[in-house]
Amino acid sequence: MSRPDIAFIAELEEIVAARLASGGDESYTARLAAAGTKRIAQKVGEEGVELALAATAGSQQETIDEAADLVYHLIVLLAERGLSLEDVATRLQTRHAG
Repeated sequence: MSRPDIAFIAELEEIVAARLASGGDESYTARLAAAGTKRIAQKVGEEGVELALAATAGSQQETIDEAADLVYHLIVLLAERGLSLEDVATRLQTRHAG
């Protein structure tokens, strides 16, 4: 099995940014953003708990599914705050070097 192209994460960030910029209610992303930062943050928290539960009591596929949900909602939260996973990666790299 070939490794997935992790560059899709950057593509997903672009998709999320485009949907946030378009507004409206055509997409889940736009509707979530319209609900505000607090709601997005709640979704990040919910998905984090669901991931933890899947990791301890679920299957590998459930763990992957919940991790994907968490990453997606994290990307939406960061984008809504004007941030990106690149900002997070930079911080992680700084911590590692420190």
